[in-house]
Amino acid sequence: MENNILGLRTTIYMVPDIAKAKSWYSKAFGQDPYFDEPFYVGFNIGGYELGLHPEKKGQKRADNVESYWGVEDIRKEHTRLLELGAKEHTEIKEVGGGIEVTTLLDPWDNVIGLIYNPHFKLP
Repeated sequence: MENNILGLRTTIYMVPDIAKAKSWYSKAFGQDPYFDEPFYVGFNIGGYELGLHPEKKGQKRADNVESYWGVEDIRKEHTRLLELGAKEHTEIKEVGGGIEVTTLLDPWDNVIGLIYNPHFKLP
């Protein structure tokens, strides 16, 4: 079977106030967006897209899909995001092979996953 899927490219968070979210995510990820328009704000995070999109009226939030951002020190980043105003969603846990994961909620209740995976290598 031919594989045409190239891998994760973009994670988009819906937010009610794109200006406030842009400011928060700039601090949380330590960089300014490369694309900044009223309809979309885009950050390049290690070659992957983090997008902010204005929330549609009546749109429901769900935590049935999670994206995990790779980190070198999960406890440090977990604490730093909490200090910026994120809320804990799940505790840090080891899931086997030295891999650790956690999820937090941004100020708009979007799920942000963090993963420390000492085995992960980009192709």
